[in-house]
Amino acid sequence: MYVWHFIFFMKNLFVKKDINHLIKEADENEIDDEKTLKRSLGVTNLIALGIGAIIGAGLFVRTAAAAANNAGPSVTIGFIVAALGCAFAGLCYAEFASMIPIAGSAYTYSYATMGELVAWIIGWDLVLEYALGAATVGIAWSEYLNKLLEYIGMHIPYQWCHSPFETSIDGVSGIMNLPALLIIILLSFLLIRGMKESAWVNGIIVITKVAIVVLFIVFGWSFINPVNHAEYIPQATKHIDSQGVEHNFGGLMGILGAAGVVFFAFIGFDAVSTAAQESKNPKKDMPIGILGSLVICTVLYILFAHVLTGVASVDDFRNQGKEASIAYAIHTYMHGYDWLAKLVTIAILAGFSSVILVMLMGQSRVFFSMSRDGLIPPVFSEVHKKYRTPYKSNLIFMVFVGLFAAFVPGDIVGDMTSIGTLFAFVLVCAGVMILRKTNPEIKREFKTPLVPIVPILGVIVCLAMIYGLGWPNWSRLLIWLLIGFIIYFSYSIKNSKAGKNK
Repeated sequence: MYVWHFIFFMKNLFVKKDINHLIKEADENEIDDEKTLKRSLGVTNLIALGIGAIIGAGLFVRTAAAAANNAGPSVTIGFIVAALGCAFAGLCYAEFASMIPIAGSAYTYSYATMGELVAWIIGWDLVLEYALGAATVGIAWSEYLNKLLEYIGMHIPYQWCHSPFETSIDGVSGIMNLPALLIIILLSFLLIRGMKESAWVNGIIVITKVAIVVLFIVFGWSFINPVNHAEYIPQATKHIDSQGVEHNFGGLMGILGAAGVVFFAFIGFDAVSTAAQESKNPKKDMPIGILGSLVICTVLYILFAHVLTGVASVDDFRNQGKEASIAYAIHTYMHGYDWLAKLVTIAILAGFSSVILVMLMGQSRVFFSMSRDGLIPPVFSEVHKKYRTPYKSNLIFMVFVGLFAAFVPGDIVGDMTSIGTLFAFVLVCAGVMILRKTNPEIKREFKTPLVPIVPILGVIVCLAMIYGLGWPNWSRLLIWLLIGFIIYFSYSIKNSKAGKNK
């Protein structure tokens, strides 16, 4: 009997979803819901979509963190490494998105190519991208809110806007990050009500974010202090941050570490790949849309990081200017531009809010799909009768994300988000090579060029960034995956609908 159970479990580990069934199911759903996608997006639309999705919390927060803990001014090189990893992975995403029309889900891609166990790992791993990503941005939102309040003579006491693991330079210990918790709660309830961002408002936020980056580069360039760039690639040393975590600072390892940290700034680029079904000419436009938006954002990121690390020093980012670093640099060193610091703060708060909303929405949708497949309890796919949203899932993640935002430092959850997403990218790149061998007959509107070179390079670059994030983040990822395996083998494998159909 035990042998039978073992055989059953081993068989289910590698059960796959039939791709042709997925495509047929998606087509039927579109007809039923009267939401058949129109191919209306051109190259310009796709590039704009990518830029809007890419520029966000990562640039305005993680740049200073990477400069302080990993690379100093050479964080600019880290951005180039991160962009290369995203480009390779993005081309692999584009092939999947044009072939499997299920909203670009890495979870679904893995289920169809590498089997249920890998799909579970991806789905569980995506919690790090979406849920902890929302927590990271929530913490950043709290920092910039406090900076905005300072402009009008108010402030939130340190202990009520920091986690218990953080201590101020004056020796004050944090208790909980109340603003971060409140913004997570507010946006979760908006999601439950079925709130949709209007294209007009979202467009204004995108234009504002790009304008902020350009204004800071243009006005800040003349305030660059050459002393801050004297040692552009610092010598390799060790740096211990305020939480007692050791980082590789300077040299090659510092640059790789910085790439892993600022990789958070590129999360969202795969939004271009999910629009493959709406592209007029995906075979031609998808690579241009993905690479075009990445090139534009990378150039802006490099210039932005170059100016920021030139205006303020590494010591600034490690101490007084650690939080709301852009506003701090402007207020402290760019005299006469206080208006820009205030504008930056307000616009960043608006942009952060939309990013949190999208991440919380993405998380609930991934778990909605996993729940319908039987891998997690049905509660995650229960839909509100009036609002038609997965309200119970939203409430559960409101508590989960809120706890991380309130009680865990931003650097830790940000790095966990990066390493989780990088791991997902590695599996997506591998999936393209596997599917080319196992299902070469399936129609692909867009094909990843130079297979297997591009996917292999994607795997190598992403693994290099994971390596650069260091042992503390590897151990957190391993612990998270271990928890996932316990859930999978105790619940998911017994309740899997795909497994039962075999």
